[in-house]
Amino acid sequence: MDEKKSVEQTEIKHKRRKRYSGTHPKKFEEKYKELQPEKYQDTVKKVMEKGSTPAGMHRSICVEEILEFLNIQPGQTGLDATLGYGGHTKEMAAKLQGKGHLYSLDVDPIELPKTRERLAAQGFGPEILTILQRNFAEIDEVAKESGPLDFVLADLGVSSMQIDNPERGFSFKVDGPLDLRLDPKKGVSGAERLKSLTEEELEGMFIENADEPYADVIAKAITKYNKKGIEISTTTMLREIISEALQFIPEKTRKDDIKKSCQRCFQALRIDVNSEFEVLFEFLEKLPHVLAPGGRVAILTFHSGEDRLVKKAFKHYQREGIYSDVAKSPIRPSDEEIRSNGRARSAKLRWAVKA
Repeated sequence: MDEKKSVEQTEIKHKRRKRYSGTHPKKFEEKYKELQPEKYQDTVKKVMEKGSTPAGMHRSICVEEILEFLNIQPGQTGLDATLGYGGHTKEMAAKLQGKGHLYSLDVDPIELPKTRERLAAQGFGPEILTILQRNFAEIDEVAKESGPLDFVLADLGVSSMQIDNPERGFSFKVDGPLDLRLDPKKGVSGAERLKSLTEEELEGMFIENADEPYADVIAKAITKYNKKGIEISTTTMLREIISEALQFIPEKTRKDDIKKSCQRCFQALRIDVNSEFEVLFEFLEKLPHVLAPGGRVAILTFHSGEDRLVKKAFKHYQREGIYSDVAKSPIRPSDEEIRSNGRARSAKLRWAVKA
């Protein structure tokens, strides 16, 4: 028995990784070097130098601009409302120089433990950093523990490791289950949500959440599948339905227009599934009441709907005398950052200072 067990353990230990065709891996799970950045740093560096984001990683955006505005001082208390891969958290915690405390929140039960482990290995343990699996709409509950906050950051973008992982269903570019939930254990999936909406509701969702110009056509196409009792269960199915519905677009721009509509529709569905606008509205409402006098907040948005909500809230509370100063116009990533990280292209940074 012992000899047999030893042979089985050896076979498991020396199991070969999955082979891929061609010279470079294309599928997420085949990019084993990118998925082990600590072990294959040279590979990760080459991918980043090409302006791409390695699989399973996320590149923080507007880091210098955020740190310059927040002006973090040792001894302060702050919050990263959207932990993600931990890039912003790491830089903000470093500014505390071991004095003060930083709280970080995320709803993703898959990525949060990985980020906690990664940051702890870099020297940011519980003595300086508290990581909580909470929605940032619950900022008032966090403040009961932290006390008034001297600085707050909210990066509203979906992390690259979520987008790239086909099992999460965030991207139309790869086949996977049409899920789109930030916390896969809560709420309903994108597939279930599509099934439950009427044609009119689908059209409204695509317009309100993503300004989709072909919302009526796409909503009608999805409704046809719903009426037949066919569940749109995968990312590929939804992409193909959108593509088929938009074949009337002139050939010259068809491919590019379909791609943009896919991006917008997936974004709209993700926002709906995760109640992102409702969550952001609640966060913006509670935010002034948890900031210390002179406290600073920076919010990074990635589409017009989010930016409008942030701009409107900041201006409202400035008129009320709660914010002493707000950004008159958004800060955009530098041309250099956009060249090195294409996902920074749509980012807008707005800020406010508590009176």
